Amino acid sequence: MKAALIAGVDEAGRGPLAGPVYAAAVILDPARPIEGLADSKKLTAKSRERLATLIRSRALAWAVAASSVDEIDSINILQASLLAMRRAVEALRPQPDAIEVDGLFCPDVAMPARAIVRGDASVAAIAAASILAKTARDAELLRLHALYPQYGLDRHKGYPTAAHLAALKNHGVAMIHRRSFAPVRRLLEEKSP
Repeated sequence: MKAALIAGVDEAGRGPLAGPVYAAAVILDPARPIEGLADSKKLTAKSRERLATLIRSRALAWAVAASSVDEIDSINILQASLLAMRRAVEALRPQPDAIEVDGLFCPDVAMPARAIVRGDASVAAIAAASILAKTARDAELLRLHALYPQYGLDRHKGYPTAAHLAALKNHGVAMIHRRSFAPVRRLLEEKSP
């Protein structure tokens, strides 16, 4: 009997005011272990990049997906995160027999799913997914920084830092900003007559 394929699933970018939310799904290969997997937030950018390369080369399967700013604003950040997770899981080849998801909620998928609070710290495949989601989102924010340098996305990755909030006040809201998020929504309300 073959071992069940379990995919770890996590997202990155629920809290920022700008950019898409990303998710990744990873089926690790027990024959090709990866040392150092951990919650992406506990790793340096350099470590995340090194591990992401190993994950992409050693995993049985991996996929990264996103939900756009427009989707976040129309269905809310939780639903957009779950949609990105579902897209990542559905893109896996082979498809997993089950998934384990970091957090409290599971995406609507065809296979059994289990939510694990702080799973990115306790389940290797979820940690791997957190690393792929974070590195993919960081790369996208660097791309957006090249288009919108006035916001300093290369430094804060869209999070609501004092510098980002000041840039929003000075330069206004751009297409990359999540209009449904309170700080952005307030600025838009102040500007409207």
